[in-house]
Amino acid sequence: MKIYLSAPLFTQVERRWNRRLANALEEHIPDTEVLLPQDIKFGGAYNKPEHYQHIYDRCLEMVEEADLMVAVLDGADVDSGTAFEMGYARARDLPIIGVRTDYRKSQDRGLNIMLARGCDELLREMSFSEDTEQLARDLVGKIVAALRNLDGHPGS
Repeated sequence: MKIYLSAPLFTQVERRWNRRLANALEEHIPDTEVLLPQDIKFGGAYNKPEHYQHIYDRCLEMVEEADLMVAVLDGADVDSGTAFEMGYARARDLPIIGVRTDYRKSQDRGLNIMLARGCDELLREMSFSEDTEQLARDLVGKIVAALRNLDGHPGS
């Protein structure tokens, strides 16, 4: 199985957390590969302006290759790239598991209603725990539930 991990990736802290979560998911779900957009590299470099179109195209290809998306929905406002990728995944009927560890509240289950209702499953870890391993174990349960309900509709 391939999981596309859509998450902010602009700081060292974000990239390290993404990698820890990806590694934990791969460890807990046999025969799983987590696709990390932060690993996209063209011409031996990351994020050069002349490669933006290639990066964009590769992100969409990776979403198309995936069997499922995990979307990190933290922040006062969810990362715009993650929101776009969720819309693309939803249009392709790809199951989406949202993860929110941010304790700030919003409209629906702590999120904008379009994002909350766009998730097949939503994991809310509303605490100050920094246990990525436990988060990954809880996330595996949501992934299993989403795969079991593939015929369902988002937000149901």
